[in-house]
Amino acid sequence: MAKGLGDARFQSPKARSMAGHLTMNFPSPPTQFVKFANIEEDTPSYHRSYDFFVSRFSEMCHSGHEDLEIKTKIRMSGIKGLQGVVRKTVNDELQANIWDPQHMDKIVPSLLFNLQHVEEAESESKAASLGALALAFYQPAVPLKVCIPEGKTVMVLGSLGRSPSPLQAPEKEKEIPAELAERCLRELLGRAAFGNIKNAIKPVLVHLDNHSLWEPKVFAIRCFKIIMYSIQPQHSHLVIQQLLSHLDANSRSAATVRSGIVEVLSEAAVIAATGSVGPTVLEMFNTLLRQLRLSIDYALTGSYDGAISLGTKIIKEHEERMFQEAVIKTIGSFASTLPTYQRSEVILFIMSKVPLPSLHHPMEMGRTGENRNRLTQIMLLKSLLQVSTGFQCNNMMSALPSNFLDRLLSTALMEDAEIRLFVLEILISFIDRHGNRHKFSTISTLSDISVLKLKVDKCSRQDTIFMKKHSQQLYRHIYLSCKEEANVQQHYEALYGLLALISIELANEEVVVDLIRLVLAVQDMAQVNEENLPVYNRCALYALGAAYLNLISQLTTVPAFCQHIHEVIESRKKEAPYMLPEDVFVERPGLSQNLDGVVIEFLFRQSKISEVLGGSGYNADRLCLPYIPQLTDEDRLSKRKSIGETISLQVEVESRNSPEKEERVPAEEITYETLKKAIVDSVAVEEQERERRRQVVEKFQKAPFEEIAAHCGARASLLQSKLNQIFEITIRPPPSPSGTITAAYGQPQNHSIPVYEMKFPDLCVY
Repeated sequence: MAKGLGDARFQSPKARSMAGHLTMNFPSPPTQFVKFANIEEDTPSYHRSYDFFVSRFSEMCHSGHEDLEIKTKIRMSGIKGLQGVVRKTVNDELQANIWDPQHMDKIVPSLLFNLQHVEEAESESKAASLGALALAFYQPAVPLKVCIPEGKTVMVLGSLGRSPSPLQAPEKEKEIPAELAERCLRELLGRAAFGNIKNAIKPVLVHLDNHSLWEPKVFAIRCFKIIMYSIQPQHSHLVIQQLLSHLDANSRSAATVRSGIVEVLSEAAVIAATGSVGPTVLEMFNTLLRQLRLSIDYALTGSYDGAISLGTKIIKEHEERMFQEAVIKTIGSFASTLPTYQRSEVILFIMSKVPLPSLHHPMEMGRTGENRNRLTQIMLLKSLLQVSTGFQCNNMMSALPSNFLDRLLSTALMEDAEIRLFVLEILISFIDRHGNRHKFSTISTLSDISVLKLKVDKCSRQDTIFMKKHSQQLYRHIYLSCKEEANVQQHYEALYGLLALISIELANEEVVVDLIRLVLAVQDMAQVNEENLPVYNRCALYALGAAYLNLISQLTTVPAFCQHIHEVIESRKKEAPYMLPEDVFVERPGLSQNLDGVVIEFLFRQSKISEVLGGSGYNADRLCLPYIPQLTDEDRLSKRKSIGETISLQVEVESRNSPEKEERVPAEEITYETLKKAIVDSVAVEEQERERRRQVVEKFQKAPFEEIAAHCGARASLLQSKLNQIFEITIRPPPSPSGTITAAYGQPQNHSIPVYEMKFPDLCVY
C-alpha cells in the first residue's frame, strides 16, 4: 500500500483497512465502504481525501476479467463504491469537492461505460436464452448411462431444457451493472447544483466523442434522457447550452456526428421546454440556423475549408442533406412546445434570416452565390413551415404582423417554383386555425360541401381589421401567383386551399365580394391569355375558378348564385370537361388544344353574379368592378416585367362618391407617337439650354468690365427692391383700434397708439 494513504488523510483505521484491501484487488471492501459512507459524522474531517477511492472504484468499473461472473461482481463493487463516495461527499461543502473535473472525469465515464454495455449484455442473454430454448425443443431427451457403485443404470434428462428457478431470477436481475450504474448516475445528477451542471455534463460529451457514440445516436439519446429527467427542472437550459456549444465545436465533424448531436438536442429540448429553457430559446434557433448555413456551404464546396486540396476530407452530399433535415425537424419539434408569444418571436427571427434581393439583404452573385442563396431560402422556409404548422393564434394581427407579412409575400414573387410553394403552404398554416386544411387537399366541384364537415367560425373584429389592412396585398399576390408559367398541380392546390381558408376563417361580406372579383379576374386571365400561358395553365385556372366559385356559392347560400354556378359547371361537364378540376388535376389531364373560342356558356359571368348577389344584400356596385391589382416596387423581385409592361402601367383611382368626378380629365393614352414626341421635345429643350449657357459664358469672357458691372448692379438693385417689398409686407406695427392711416405709397398702414390713449367701449371697462 502506498505511503500516501497514511495517517494524514485517513484518521479512521477502517478507512486505512479498506484502502489496503482495494490495493490488493479485494472486491469485497466496497460493501464495507458503503456502510462507512452511510455513517453520519458530527464533525467532518477536513483532511480526509477520496482521490484514491475514486480512482480505484473507477478502475473496478472497467474490469475486463475473463470470467463473466467475477467481472460482473468487480464492476458491481466499483459502482457501489462510487455511489458511496458520492453519498459521503456530495452534500457536505466542507468535504472534498467531488464535483471537480478531476473527479467527474473518472466517475461519469465509469458509469456510462457500464450503461453502454447493457445492450450487448441484453443481446447476449437473449441469444443464450433463445439457444437454450431451441435446444430444449429440438434436442431429444438422451438417456445418460452413469455407473454408480451399486452398478445400476439411471436415466437423466438433459438439463438444458429446464427453466431457471423463479427464486433465482430476481437475484440475477439485481446484479446487472447497467441498472445500478443508471441509479447511481440519476442520484449524482439529482444532487447537482447550478454551478456543478457543467462539470457533470462535459464528461458525458467527451465520452460520446471518444467512443463514437453519436452516429448510432441510440445510446446518446438514452443518456441525455436520463440526464434531463434527473436534474432539477430549472437547470435544464444549462444542458441545452452545453449541447449547443458542443455542436458549434463539432461544426467541422462528419455530418453523421452532427446529426446525432442535433437528434439528442431535439429530444433534450422537448423535455426542457416542459420546465424552463431560460434565455436559450433564440440562442438555440440561432445556432441551428447557423449550422444549416454551414451545411449548405459544405454541400456546395465539397469540403469543410471551402476549397478542395490534397488531404481534404470529401463531404458526402446525401449525409449533409440528412443533417439539414434533422436540423429542420429539431426546429419544428422544439417550436411546437413553446408558448404562442415565444413562437411568434421565433417565426420573426427565422424570417429575418431569409436572404431577399433588397437593400437590407444583399444577395451573393455568381452561380455559386445563386445556388447558396436558393438553398438557404429553401431551408429557412422549410424551417418556417415546420414552426408554423399547428400554430394557433386567435388574433391574425399578432400571427401575421406587417413586417413579417411583407417579407413573406415578397418571397412569393420569386422565380423559383419551390420557394413560391413553400410561401403558400406557410400562409395556409397561419390562416388555418380550425384544422380544415386537409379537407381542401384535392380540388373538386362537390355538389354538397356538407360532406366535408367544415368548422366555420364567425369572423372576429380583429380579423376584420386585419383584412381591411392586408386584404388587397393578399389578393394581389394570389393573382400574380396564378400568372406564373412554372406552376404545377401542387401550386394550384395550394392556391385553392388558401382561397378556401380565407373564405372560412377571415371572410365577411366585403371579403367575399373581393374574392369573387379576384377569381373572375383569374378566369379573364386564362381567357385573354396576355401572358401566353401554356394550355395546361389556362385549363388549370379555369378549373381553379370553377372549384372556388362552387365552394363560395354554397357557403353564401344564395339560391340564385348557386344555380348560376351549377349551370356553368354542368355545361362544362357536357361539352368542356377540360375546364373542370376532375379532368385537369389528375395524373393524365385531358386538355383542349383550342381555348381561344370558349363560348360564354362555359364562363362565369360577372354581370350575372353581381345581379344575383346584389339582390341578397351584397355590394353590387363593387361586384361590377373588375379586379385590377396595383403593381408596386415588389414586382422587381419577379424579374419578369418587360419594358412594355412598365410603360403601359396606368394607375387610376376611382371614387364613385366624389363630387369632382365630372370635372376630371381622362387619363392621356400613352402611345408610341406620344413617347417619340416626348423624346424629341426633351432633346430640343436640352439644345436650347446648352446654347443659353454658351452665350452666358461667352459674354463674361469677351464683354468689357463696365458692361458686366452694370449688369450685375442692375441685378443687385432689383434684388434690393424685392427685399424692401418683402420687409414692408412682413414687418408691420401691431393693429390699433383707432383705425388706419395712408402710407406714402397710397396703401393703408396701421398706426400704433399708446395703450393709455386708446378709447375702449364702456362695456369693456369695469
